Amino acid sequence: MSFELMAPLMFLGLVAFLLLGYPVAFSLAANGLLFAFIGIQSGFFEFSLMQALPERVFGIMANATLLAIPFFTFMGLILERSGLAEELLETMGQLFGTLRGGLAYAVVFVGALLAATTGVVAASVIAMGLISLPIMLRYGYDKRLATGIIAASGTLAQIIPPSLVLIVLADQLGVSVGDMYRGALMPGLLLTVLYLGYIVAVTVFRPAAAPALPVAARSLSGGALLAKALATMLPPLALIFLVLGTIFLGVATPTEGGAMGATGALLLAWLKGRLNRDMLGQAMDSTAKLTTFVIFILIGSTVFSLVFRGVNGDLWVESLLTSMPGGALGFLLVVNLLVFALAFFLDFFEIAFIIVPLLAPVAHKLGIDLVWFGVLLGINMQTSFMHPPFGFALFYLRSVAPAEVKTSDIYWGAIPFVLIQVVMVILVLSFPGMVLVH
Repeated sequence: MSFELMAPLMFLGLVAFLLLGYPVAFSLAANGLLFAFIGIQSGFFEFSLMQALPERVFGIMANATLLAIPFFTFMGLILERSGLAEELLETMGQLFGTLRGGLAYAVVFVGALLAATTGVVAASVIAMGLISLPIMLRYGYDKRLATGIIAASGTLAQIIPPSLVLIVLADQLGVSVGDMYRGALMPGLLLTVLYLGYIVAVTVFRPAAAPALPVAARSLSGGALLAKALATMLPPLALIFLVLGTIFLGVATPTEGGAMGATGALLLAWLKGRLNRDMLGQAMDSTAKLTTFVIFILIGSTVFSLVFRGVNGDLWVESLLTSMPGGALGFLLVVNLLVFALAFFLDFFEIAFIIVPLLAPVAHKLGIDLVWFGVLLGINMQTSFMHPPFGFALFYLRSVAPAEVKTSDIYWGAIPFVLIQVVMVILVLSFPGMVLVH
């Protein structure tokens, strides 16, 4: 085996491990160690390089930025179990009930608010699926429209701060999480507006698919409805300011903001009388599982990247991508098509830890702002939660959807929103100024 073939064979080896169905974290580590052994035996790889591995693993465990992940995950799970989503959906449904598509508008607004308070897709999709889907079906909403809106609104937690995706991307790209949050805010809000625009179009061209609530279902009106809306919306808005406002103003780091958010979520749950030992145990258990999952993938990707760089894999990837016609634009088009295709098979953590470290040096060399690049990839990677047939948001919704909703309804309902996200990627590419960098 020649030295030049080591990097491409290592990459193909990783693809083979993943296609065989082995867990991603162990596939990364095993593939790295296998090729390190082959390289050492062939004289292509210095064993002394492996001595850097313990220090790298310690660096992961000591990374304060990654500490924000369990804080934001815990905050989202506590809020979801405290009934915040249920109250918001009920109140927003009443507020928009007189309009055609009113329940759909309510789901999108609540999805955006939950995204800005929780940052956890699973919590948003499951909560809205349990609460709003039966109501939407009861009042005559088209099944595909209803499921598509719920799944898409839940995935807003991927791009609207305090998104876990943005934390991971910032860490992998070596940029500030606060800068990434500021950069993603405008595209996230614009994506929400595009979802609302799609609902408007549906109500105009297919009014029967999204009817207004019947008068009998509108239990509140006038001042009582306004008071209820304010009482329901003020706590999450205060929490949004506590978390994002302090980060944007530079008062707190993302990790400190996450800690304050987790504390605020516990306070809200206590004020609602829903804070108990069982809820705390479930939230901590789920948080520990997700955090462990992320850390294991990160350790595996560190083993892989150390060996991959040792066999000049980074130079091989760089030569492939910089030789693309069209310079920086050609690189961006190829990268986005690659990420879009990989999102069919890999979730966002896997893409972030395997692919992004290979792309970041090339983007930097081509003069591309890494914050803007991270936001662009974040919007693209958001499709990993919406892609039929492997999107996690679709699986979450399927797990709580009534039996009358077919899996094919969920898949077809997601497709228009995947296309909207593609449009959003194109808009960010065409108008980079919408990403507020530095």
